[in-house]
Amino acid sequence: MKKVLKNVSFVFLLLKMCIIFGQEASAQKRIIIDVGHGGKDSGAIGLNDIQEKDVVMSIANEILRLNNDLEKPLDIYLTRYSDTFISLSDRTKLAKALKADLFVSLHCNHSDSPNARGVEIYVADAESKYSDDSTWLAFQIQAALNTELGFESRGVKFRNFQVLRETVAYCPSVLLELGFLSNWDEKKYFVKEENNSNIALAILSQLLK
Repeated sequence: MKKVLKNVSFVFLLLKMCIIFGQEASAQKRIIIDVGHGGKDSGAIGLNDIQEKDVVMSIANEILRLNNDLEKPLDIYLTRYSDTFISLSDRTKLAKALKADLFVSLHCNHSDSPNARGVEIYVADAESKYSDDSTWLAFQIQAALNTELGFESRGVKFRNFQVLRETVAYCPSVLLELGFLSNWDEKKYFVKEENNSNIALAILSQLLK
């Protein structure tokens, strides 16, 4: 692996939380965290049968836990809170019904090549008044995952994914592909709970801005 993922110490975690505690989040900023796949839809199945649906659920729960510890927490909702199947249309309907200020969809990647690695973030290729904000957030999250955790950056990309297409006209929206479950190093990273906490912290720190 060209760039080995950094081991983020507990001290670093505490320092980051101090920074987050010092920030003033917008009152009642409402964010939908779309927890990819679930139930009969396992998503990508990686090495040693690690499943995408379980990894992103772990990260989403850590985002909730860290947010609840803040003095001024964001108003965060998940599209699923357990191992259940939720259709793509129902996920976007929830964002519209709750009048979300931001929609973030969590996923992990997979490739036939065991050497494929890194983070890629998607925004809708359709134009709306939220397109610039979506693109800015995508670059910010990718930079945080790269500089703070050592994930390689595969770029911000534009695609016609349903959850992005159906939300971009209502709020900024991004879809995160958080590393490859088919890559041995990244798979090993995801199986450690403390590492998923670090990913959650990196994401939450950008949502607070």
